[in-house]
Amino acid sequence: MKFGYFLSSEELTPAELIEQARRAEEAGFDALWISDHYHPWNDQQGQSSFVWSAIGAISQVCELPVTTAVTCPTVRIHPAVIAQAAATSAVLLNGRFVLGVGTGEALNEHVLGDVWPTVDVRLEMLEEAVEIMRRLWTEDGFVSHRGKHYTVDTARIYTRPDTPLPIYMSGFGPEATDVAARIADGYITTSPDQELLDRFRANGGGDKPAQAGFKVSYAPTEEEGVEQAHRLWATSGLPGELAQVLPSPRHFEQASQLVTKESTARSVTCGPKADTHLDAFMPYVDAGFDEIYVANMGPYSVDLLNLYRTEILPELRARSLIGRQ
Repeated sequence: MKFGYFLSSEELTPAELIEQARRAEEAGFDALWISDHYHPWNDQQGQSSFVWSAIGAISQVCELPVTTAVTCPTVRIHPAVIAQAAATSAVLLNGRFVLGVGTGEALNEHVLGDVWPTVDVRLEMLEEAVEIMRRLWTEDGFVSHRGKHYTVDTARIYTRPDTPLPIYMSGFGPEATDVAARIADGYITTSPDQELLDRFRANGGGDKPAQAGFKVSYAPTEEEGVEQAHRLWATSGLPGELAQVLPSPRHFEQASQLVTKESTARSVTCGPKADTHLDAFMPYVDAGFDEIYVANMGPYSVDLLNLYRTEILPELRARSLIGRQ
């Protein structure tokens, strides 16, 4: 089992992303997730840099594997361009790169004025995009494609790794999970949903790797942790498909007014206590995920990384060893 650190592009400046990647490696984390957004979820988060620039810089200061969590290669950026960006990232990281993909959110993908498709169409587009990217990574010579959603005309990626990139796909519902099991090399989610993980494995996922991630809010006190989690990430408490269909940060801010501070306190691990941080991992460990990633909300990431270096990661690894005996 691997334990990773989740870099939030919506909350951290490019320099902070690079520094936290370096510190995460020093703290003993096994791998990195990094989010790929055009907009933050709300203005309080305040950032959203171009992820491919950040990955290139991270490759020069850190040797941890990196997974995008997740990239949408279907609307805002053509899959042929994502294929080139991902291939370059894999070369810079000496093969330690996984392209995590998903069907995206209107929040990021509407910016060119394209119609936001229904979920069944988005899944169809994603499957075609994955086919295009794999062809560009594996075929010799030029690639042409004329499909239902995309056209590629005599394209060739010259800078690519020796081994084709793995593609992991996010699945937050049954339909997307079934597609991930069928077309992806691994599974990504943000919920310790045993039923969906079992569905992925039963419907074609088998022993493919399964990654999951969640957020905590480290602070000197639990009360301050709750306050910063609610101020920065109340949007995480929105139900259903709202996260996929709302088009702008202000709409998320309006909708998140329905999320109470009490519900944030119940759903997010907040404060400095090691035992509560350890407990937050257990549903994912018990569900059987292969890799678990944690992100910090708020300004105390250095303190969180110190806590994880000295107490959390050693204990998690000890427990995972016991579990394998």
